Amino acid sequence: MKKVLIGLGVLVVIIAVGVYVFLGSLNDIVRAAVEKVGSDMTQTNVSLNEVDIELTSGKGALRGFSVTNPKGFSDDDAFKFDEVSVVLDIASVRSDPIIIKEVIIQGPAVVYEFGDNGGSNLDQLNKNVQSKAGAGGKSSGGDKKAPNIIIENLYLRDGSVAVVAPLLNEKMSVPLPTVHLKDIGKDGGKGATPEEIADKVMQAVLNGAKGAVSAANIDVSKLTGVAMDQINKATGGIQKQIEGATGGKLDIQKTIEGATGGSGSSGTGDIGKDAGSAIKGLLGK
Repeated sequence: MKKVLIGLGVLVVIIAVGVYVFLGSLNDIVRAAVEKVGSDMTQTNVSLNEVDIELTSGKGALRGFSVTNPKGFSDDDAFKFDEVSVVLDIASVRSDPIIIKEVIIQGPAVVYEFGDNGGSNLDQLNKNVQSKAGAGGKSSGGDKKAPNIIIENLYLRDGSVAVVAPLLNEKMSVPLPTVHLKDIGKDGGKGATPEEIADKVMQAVLNGAKGAVSAANIDVSKLTGVAMDQINKATGGIQKQIEGATGGKLDIQKTIEGATGGSGSSGTGDIGKDAGSAIKGLLGK
């Protein structure tokens, strides 16, 4: 009996040590998985500073998350947040699908950047994620298939969208509408893959950013490099006319500033005024 009790005592100690080691490394495992899978899916650099999950309560927090811009855009982060809170269904942690009751992303900061060709960083990120979500087969996590996930409620609250475009001297910041996604992966009860969830979240962020820009009455087509070609055509090549009339070159940006009350040249004669009026009409206030 004494030997049996000793054996049981040793077993309890081994289990306790195992649980302690597992819980101690769980946060690091989750952090590494988020960075690896996220980077693979977005084809950018995804980083996460800290993970704090308590399996006893089912609550957790992820802090310092960021997604860099895709190639061809600035060095700004396309998407980041300071903290996200998560509530898990503890009973489902070792099952498939895993059920997440609630995800709240508080204060996400989105950079909506437009390139010279009219495309945006968010559109490119969305294409990257969709290419992974539609690939099928193995999960981005590696050879072992990751469990599917059901998210009952996902919120993005109190966010902001910074609009960046070639014709803007500085970022224009507008509030991001609250995004609420319900019952992700619940159809059929099988759950969704990480790729499918990322696709839905990316779509929601993109639609939210577009909605925010639209609500602020910002016409993004007039803030890109494409707009310069449209302006030139609409004004009959006014840049060349100005150069011919003045015997030199005039910066079109200064003409815009002069016509809209900004700093810089106020135009050169009647041709400069006509150019400013035409550009002002195209760009709006």
